[in-house]
Amino acid sequence: MSSFKKGGMFILSSPSGAGKTTLVKKITRNKNFSVSISHTTRFPRPKEKNGKDYYFTSKNNFKKLIKMGKFLEHAKVFNNYYGSAEDLVINKLKKGKNVVFDIDWQGTRQIRNKNLNYKLHTIFILPPSKKELLKRLIKRENKNMKTVKKRMKGFKKDLSKWKEYDQVVINDDLKKCYNKIMDAIRKNKIQFDKEIIKKHVNKLLS
Repeated sequence: MSSFKKGGMFILSSPSGAGKTTLVKKITRNKNFSVSISHTTRFPRPKEKNGKDYYFTSKNNFKKLIKMGKFLEHAKVFNNYYGSAEDLVINKLKKGKNVVFDIDWQGTRQIRNKNLNYKLHTIFILPPSKKELLKRLIKRENKNMKTVKKRMKGFKKDLSKWKEYDQVVINDDLKKCYNKIMDAIRKNKIQFDKEIIKKHVNKLLS
């Protein structure tokens, strides 16, 4: 019998543009799954709403919250801060909710190091190709090539962290990728071919 408390934590990470945010939204449509809404200092993208997509705040206020120890995890990514408020996450977990995080490898490490008495399942999402990733980023950033280039600059470093995750999935088909993740969550059984993933990562880096 598991010694874990009722709620579980599910982290999705990926290089920018690989589709993790879309997958998080799809997963949290399931009953008893709730997204962890992060605080961020970046400006909202078109159609993003405060309190629904992120809690948008100033850098000064974010730094105050860090000093007060309010975050379960936080990180600086592309000159902006992101963080998960501990009280919001713990309250959901105590109610038996499964909390889904859309965070990077820095935040994942911090949560893992907390050793909370809740189930933790970490998932890394890979793009089907570098060309497709670039295409998705250009569309997402409304052809702002300065931002796209900045995102692509961090691609190699982000990609190198895949070995730190429990499950690695290639997002070449959104439905198939989602089904693989949900199947592993429901069966509490994680299976993926590390050699196939390794070859794919090498291809992305070439």
